[in-house]
Amino acid sequence: MRRRDFTASLGLSLLASPLLRVLGEGEAHAATPLPRRLIVVFTPNGTVHRHWRPTGGELDFEFPVGGMLEPLNRHRANLLVCDGLDFVDVDNHDAGMANMLTGGGMAQHASGGLSIDQYVASKIGEGSRFKSLEFGVQTSLWGASKSTRMSYSAPGVFVSPEDVPRNAYQRLFGALGGDTSSADKQLRRRKSMLDLVRTEMNGLSERVGAEEKRRLEQHLEALRQTEKGLVTPISTDGCAPPEVPIAVNAQANEQFPLLGRMQMDLMVSALACGMTRVASLQWSHTVAPQVFTWAGSSEAHHELSHKDDANTAGIADFVRCERWFAEQFSYLLSALKARPDLEGGGTMLDSTLVLWAKELGDSRLHNCRSVPFVLAGGARSGFRFGRYLRYTNASHQKLLTSVCQAMGVSIEAFGDPSRSTGTLDGLV
Repeated sequence: MRRRDFTASLGLSLLASPLLRVLGEGEAHAATPLPRRLIVVFTPNGTVHRHWRPTGGELDFEFPVGGMLEPLNRHRANLLVCDGLDFVDVDNHDAGMANMLTGGGMAQHASGGLSIDQYVASKIGEGSRFKSLEFGVQTSLWGASKSTRMSYSAPGVFVSPEDVPRNAYQRLFGALGGDTSSADKQLRRRKSMLDLVRTEMNGLSERVGAEEKRRLEQHLEALRQTEKGLVTPISTDGCAPPEVPIAVNAQANEQFPLLGRMQMDLMVSALACGMTRVASLQWSHTVAPQVFTWAGSSEAHHELSHKDDANTAGIADFVRCERWFAEQFSYLLSALKARPDLEGGGTMLDSTLVLWAKELGDSRLHNCRSVPFVLAGGARSGFRFGRYLRYTNASHQKLLTSVCQAMGVSIEAFGDPSRSTGTLDGLV
């Protein structure tokens, strides 16, 4: 029996089983472990497809010179470029942002309305100090709303990223520059504040209706997870903390590159030290207002994303900005390759699945058709990399379902099953 026929007969629930990794095309080989970690990366405002798409076929694809993804050439063997994925029945900035990682799921669906990072964390993160960690780069400029948040712990309940690196460092590694007395005082203040909020919310839950009580319980669970992280950091043999981030204005436009670099370093260190198995990095938000002066631009990223083809100078500016984002993604993959996996050997990238997502397809049309997705990983990351896969109107929910199953999380449809069910062909 051919491998494809056999796996189909087993059903969707077994697609992520290590058993299937024992089945070679002609002979058995050792089982490949599931990925230990998941990273989700977001960059805003869609794309211009002719400057994003690789050329060539599935295996002989190339990133064109001057194209948006050219900076990823050094990691070509570790990439899966997915073209032609649609958000079903969804268009425009806010709706795209809200559906990108949730697949339109609601409380009654199998995924419970969670974003994929939070759903996977709920299944594999219980033994970690943090179920998940959310890092941001200037995500607080406009407050919390559908346009500025990508992670959900329940329908309509945002998980806000930390976009001040020094705050993130203190939460993870404790005192800044060895100031343990200051860190202890701050720790006590935070615990005191959490105790007060929890007491007030417990009292309030006794006086509200069923729906409001459900939301309060979700917020209380979020508080419990936050409190779990407020402990004295436990050192891990062979795992040194990164340098303390320098103090900068975290909302200043010109600090955007430095902030991103510090956040990536913190995220990789937290994962390498076993503090969490699920992390995300959100660069700004949809309708991003940053001006990429460091890339030679003088207009906001969002404005550039809507330049038509006749505006060649504007398109060239946008391409430079998107190339810069690709350079940052390349830096993250290099950082993962450079860190040893202290648990299983090899590098961190070998056992980490990285998902790079956007909320729009063609930015000029404000649509969510052919939305760009790039996956990255190594030998133990669940998929076959070094390929360019082209689909026709395939639901991005199938990709989300496939990511879950690759992480060992059994689910047959991620998000709203009336829109789409099943996994995405060709990934394994």
